[in-house]
Amino acid sequence: MANAPSEGLVAADPRVLALAAQVTESREQDIPLLLLKLKGILSSASLGSEESKKIKQDIYSYDLTQYCMLVLRQDHFRLHGGWATAAQLAEILSHCCVGLEVKEDPEEFHKKFLPSAIDNLLVLGRRLQARFIRAIKDEEKQDFLRWFQTVTDAICWLFGGHIQLTACVLQSDHFLQLLITDDVETAILMMSVLHNLLKVNSSVLLQVDEETLHSVLDELVYKLSSTTNPVIGNAATKLLLVVAKFCKQLVKLLATRYKGLKGLLSKQWTGKGFDRDLSQLLDLLYLEQSNGKGEMQRQHQAACVIQAMWRGFQTRKRLKKLPQAVTTLQRSFRAKREQELQHLKKQKEDEALKLQMKLQRQRAMRLFHERQLALLKIIHASQVDKYMEEMEGKSALTIQRFWRGYRARRNFHQQRQSLKEYKAAVVIQRAASQMSEERSKELHMQAQEKLAQFLLRSRLDQRAAQRRETLLAQVNTDVELLMNAPGLAETTEKDLDVFMSRSVPVATKARQSHNTMLKYTRWPWWKKLGDEFMEDDVIPDDDLNAELGTLFIGGRKSC
Repeated sequence: MANAPSEGLVAADPRVLALAAQVTESREQDIPLLLLKLKGILSSASLGSEESKKIKQDIYSYDLTQYCMLVLRQDHFRLHGGWATAAQLAEILSHCCVGLEVKEDPEEFHKKFLPSAIDNLLVLGRRLQARFIRAIKDEEKQDFLRWFQTVTDAICWLFGGHIQLTACVLQSDHFLQLLITDDVETAILMMSVLHNLLKVNSSVLLQVDEETLHSVLDELVYKLSSTTNPVIGNAATKLLLVVAKFCKQLVKLLATRYKGLKGLLSKQWTGKGFDRDLSQLLDLLYLEQSNGKGEMQRQHQAACVIQAMWRGFQTRKRLKKLPQAVTTLQRSFRAKREQELQHLKKQKEDEALKLQMKLQRQRAMRLFHERQLALLKIIHASQVDKYMEEMEGKSALTIQRFWRGYRARRNFHQQRQSLKEYKAAVVIQRAASQMSEERSKELHMQAQEKLAQFLLRSRLDQRAAQRRETLLAQVNTDVELLMNAPGLAETTEKDLDVFMSRSVPVATKARQSHNTMLKYTRWPWWKKLGDEFMEDDVIPDDDLNAELGTLFIGGRKSC
């Protein structure tokens, strides 16, 4: 920002000095109303006079123009006076900048401050245009239109005083979005701004890039092809005439890029009240056609309308989707960043919890060892063994207690299905109790018959299974005996008796059962925790089956 004038220079205007002091000492919401006083201060001096230049220099030196620009960036719903105050501040800002001669750091004023000011005015114009289009009441529409016109006049006044700003205005995306509208009133105002811009600097079209130039011309041709309003047609025709008069290169561009433009102008806009401008534009276009290939241009007459409408449609579609795409991108980025922050926070909490649990376990283990050492110091040496036996007994009891609890929980989960079946049986019995006595007897008889059939069938199946297992054991035993049999030259009568007698499998089974019993009696106490309620002479079926199962595989088991 610029600094206040030093004491050695001419004294500042007392009104500007007092207003700057009030702005500095006031609250933020009161600053816009105070800045409106600049309008009276500026109007007190004649335009272009030395007094006016001195007042503008003082306003800029005390950063009041910076305050105006900052207020324009704020949310105008929070301002006293709302959009009306914003429009007046825009007008004040443009008048303060035109005719201002900055002596200290002029490069910052021309290259940074002025482009920022024109950009803020264009943004304000976009907001007012959107409010005007969405307004329903006639009074609101008239107010927004009046404020929008004030802002456009401020823009014209600003680039009229600083010609270098014309290129900034024409290259701004906000200006193109203001020009691309279907609303008649705001479109007329924006085309008047473009007309004033070309009057101030007619060579600006050659200073901008090709894409910007094509976008502006596409919109003007689209307005001519998509509307029948004579005011819109007159404004667009005048703009195209100004463009064509300035440079022959632009006439060639109009003739080659929009090949059906001449037919569109002659058929649709003849006799609409601006025939003079229309005839001049057509003469320029036909003159260019006579120098070029006229026949090819006539063949592509329909392509001009299609191209203009399609480009206009594509541009509108792209500009409408741009805010939605930006909003979606911001939303997804914020959501992803929030997820990452939550994940990091949860990870830190988990790590802190693990560290805390680890420290607690270490502290508990340390306390336990300290207590053990303290007790060992207190106990006499002769009682250390007794103490250790007591600790082992307590540990065994603790292990058994936890084991019994685990086994009880496991049995409970296993019996849950039985409980469900029991509840289902209760429900069935309750429903059956409500049946008639004859129906109950009939169902009872049917159930008894099915149960008897099931028991008989299961008993037969069990006998058949036992027979299959016996035959399989006999076959496996015979196979192993044959595999282990000696050669015929070494065979004795005892080997012959082995094949003649059927008592060998029985003897093998008895030997394996005896070995299994001996092995079970030698088990340590912790392997018998689940069998403390079993009889001493009963061996678990699983162990016997595991041991005797080898009879069916190989016929014998080595100990």
